[in-house]
Amino acid sequence: MSVTSASPSSAMRRAWMAVLARMPRADLEAALEHALQGVPAPAYDWLRPPEIGLAMVRGRVGGSGDPFNLGEATVTRATLRLRVTGNTSAGTAAAVGVACHLGRDRRRAELAALADALLQMPEHHAGLHRQLIEPFAAQQAAQRVERRQDVAATRVEFFTMVRGD
Repeated sequence: MSVTSASPSSAMRRAWMAVLARMPRADLEAALEHALQGVPAPAYDWLRPPEIGLAMVRGRVGGSGDPFNLGEATVTRATLRLRVTGNTSAGTAAAVGVACHLGRDRRRAELAALADALLQMPEHHAGLHRQLIEPFAAQQAAQRVERRQDVAATRVEFFTMVRGD
């Protein structure tokens, strides 16, 4: 298993990693198992086993004002490298999968890192993208639209009337 010159662009990878970071563990586990169709997951080595830590969450007043520290959030991150099997040539390298998400779920980070590594491999990319990323990206987009509609329904418009002389 190796990454070739046909590896995806960084923008594509950023997009699928964003989807993976928001997927619930049960959905990720089931979708990954279905996408691999009963084939055992490939072997991998940990570069950074799942670890839990804190990240500072920053905000901006009005979305564009000066930044300020809002508070800390618990995050879990993991990095793994798929084991290269067979004959390795000079131009190939093992795929490295990375995951980072809010919360304290080590297994979810492991699954997301594995999915990231597999998505970088040309032989798995199309099937995994179709079965794993596309449905959940559409679901997440629909949830964002629904949330925006709920917020818009409660929006209050303020205006000021100018008094006469």
